[in-house]
Amino acid sequence: MKIPELLAPAGSIEKAKIAFMYGADAVYAGTAKLSLRSRAELNIDTLSETIEYAHSIGKRVYVALNIYAHDENYADIESEVKRLKEIGADAIIASDVGVIAKIKEIAPDMQIHISTQANTVSLESAKFWHQYGAKRIILARELSKEKIQYIMENKPKDLEIEMFIHGAICFAYSGRCYLSKYLANRCANLGDCAQSCRWQYNITASEVNHPDSVMNIDFDEKGTYLFSSKDMCLIHQIPTIVDMGVDSLKIEGRLKTDYYLATVVRVYRQAINEYVTLKQKGNEKEFDASKYLNELLKVKTRGLSEFYFSNDSNQDIHDLDGKNENPEYEYGAKIISEYDKLGKNIYIVEIKNKLSVGDELEILYPNNLDLNTFTIEKLYNEKTNEKIETINPGIKGQLVKIYIPYDNLCKDLIIRRKK
Repeated sequence: MKIPELLAPAGSIEKAKIAFMYGADAVYAGTAKLSLRSRAELNIDTLSETIEYAHSIGKRVYVALNIYAHDENYADIESEVKRLKEIGADAIIASDVGVIAKIKEIAPDMQIHISTQANTVSLESAKFWHQYGAKRIILARELSKEKIQYIMENKPKDLEIEMFIHGAICFAYSGRCYLSKYLANRCANLGDCAQSCRWQYNITASEVNHPDSVMNIDFDEKGTYLFSSKDMCLIHQIPTIVDMGVDSLKIEGRLKTDYYLATVVRVYRQAINEYVTLKQKGNEKEFDASKYLNELLKVKTRGLSEFYFSNDSNQDIHDLDGKNENPEYEYGAKIISEYDKLGKNIYIVEIKNKLSVGDELEILYPNNLDLNTFTIEKLYNEKTNEKIETINPGIKGQLVKIYIPYDNLCKDLIIRRKK
């Protein structure tokens, strides 16, 4: 039985390592100038380090050059493709036919993955890209399961199919949007989206004979976030997706936090593994996604939707509240190392939110959904080792020493704080 690749976002080398630790088989990344996440922290040097690390543990790194390039971009694209060939990227993700042609010219042995930005929604398009040298198609998010199934059943056998299973949905078709350029002069298709669809808007009207007399119209209490969409969540559809034989399941979010990444990767990895195990035993009907959904709801998120996967007439897509929060849990800390000079089970952690003696924390383990919950009993100043009652996050990378009543906790484990 085919076990699909779990593909996670990596906006930095630190996030790549966390994604791998929590169960990702591969990560996708991009450099600042030529991918659709220009604010991600990877440059070509850290990308090289990420690829070297991934290969050392048997994992893969795919690199996005998925802008729609103007002529002035091609000098950078040529040098980037040459560099990616040198440092051993496992594939390049692209959507612009000019960029794809340049990849084939400079690095003919490089695997090409056709970005979701190319809007592949049909078998015929998939077959075209395969004939043009693509190893993998990343399907448009807008496809229903019936359409994906049809492509899976009729595609060339050596053509891989990737689909999104979790994360933000664009207001425009597969991300092909010009709203940001129009409103903020920041072009989404060149990697600089201002996320104008997430802004709060007012609807206004003016009387014909008095055009300067403008009044706001609120058609209901939620009516100001007109374009904001919910996030995709296909956790309940894991059995269907695995049974279809999709090659790679993709999580969106190169700009999300370590906590978000660890939580989402951990959940989907364990859900996939559980379903495959049950299927092999003939017990697939026992699969229950509710426990996994409960974990996903513990991270900061918009409303969740299956988009068009189960119903291509689905209207449950818009997030008119415009909120992005979780009222019960937040990112507490990340373990840096153990510190035995103050006694057993003292760990140095990087704090992400306020921590105080008496707070309830949960450790997120990569291999199961079990939680080791504990209450903070001892906090120590990281430099002086003096006992403290509270610490507030200040500079990035701020550290504190904390007593955690569990042995052998590894570096980069994520700790969740119950508010």
